[in-house]
Amino acid sequence: MTIPIQKKKILASKSRRWLVRNSAGAALAAFGPHALSQSAWPNRPIRLIIPFPPGGATDIIGRALANRLSTTLTQQVIIENKPGAGGVIGADMVAKSAADGYTLLLGTSSTHSVGPALNPKMPYDATRDFIPVVHVANAPSVLVVGSSFPANTVTEFVSLLKRNPGKYNFGSSGIGTYPHLSAEMFKWRAGNLFVVHIPYRGTGLVIPDLITGEIAFLMDSVVSAQTHIKDGKVKPLAVSGAQRSASLPQVPTFTEVGIKGLEISNWFGILAPAQTPADLVARINREVNAALKTPDVVERFFKVGADPAGGTGDQFKEVIRADHESWKALITRAGIKPE
Repeated sequence: MTIPIQKKKILASKSRRWLVRNSAGAALAAFGPHALSQSAWPNRPIRLIIPFPPGGATDIIGRALANRLSTTLTQQVIIENKPGAGGVIGADMVAKSAADGYTLLLGTSSTHSVGPALNPKMPYDATRDFIPVVHVANAPSVLVVGSSFPANTVTEFVSLLKRNPGKYNFGSSGIGTYPHLSAEMFKWRAGNLFVVHIPYRGTGLVIPDLITGEIAFLMDSVVSAQTHIKDGKVKPLAVSGAQRSASLPQVPTFTEVGIKGLEISNWFGILAPAQTPADLVARINREVNAALKTPDVVERFFKVGADPAGGTGDQFKEVIRADHESWKALITRAGIKPE
């Protein structure tokens, strides 16, 4: 039987469409459901959530990194500050975001080590709801007082606090944040000092009251304290960590002045929502690791007292775990409770 020419054309067209559909399906089946996610990412701006106010250590580090990534990815990396509840609000926002690589968190010890150790009823699970992507940086803390505060050394400061138990206050960026817990560590290691905690929404908000003397001290990150120290608004008395900060070489460590147990540093790192495709996680890890080796990022971090980190996601996961166990021990010992 002879098939009419028009019908032959219809059959040929259907055949071509069938081949196209099945060829695409075969490709996806061969390479997995997320095979195209890496090659397509990023095709729109990326949000990097900073769970603290502008001007703090996390914000400064995040902006330096975002500027470099915006160049290398040829897509804008937009900083969004979502402060509140010691970093919980911003972190929870990311935990509940789409797992597509377009919403990332610059987390810290506060959001993923200290917070979960302090509050078992957090709105997110720090382990199950996130994927550790890459360790970005570490930064020691510095004990600062107002420029007119009547103590110029840690020894003088500790002596004053001991003579006046309960008279003085210290500020932090919120209950359970790194500045809060590092201050509690200082109080313990310096002889169980009695100083009252006043929580704020960010360390930058503590500075005005520190300058006026309403707050006696703040355990700030070296990163965010730099500007205020250079402006002469606050005095640095000692830094945490095993050695002096390269950005504050004139300031002794706590160990040097006889207060042991403060060889600690805050970590900063990129985390993605759980279920983010493995290829995207690997791509973001590579991009951030490369950015951390560029001269402009290294110089920016060095100037503010942060040490670039880098490494694999598994290595970052271990950093979080070990830090969590360390702070959990302090919280249990001190009987610190969330409010």
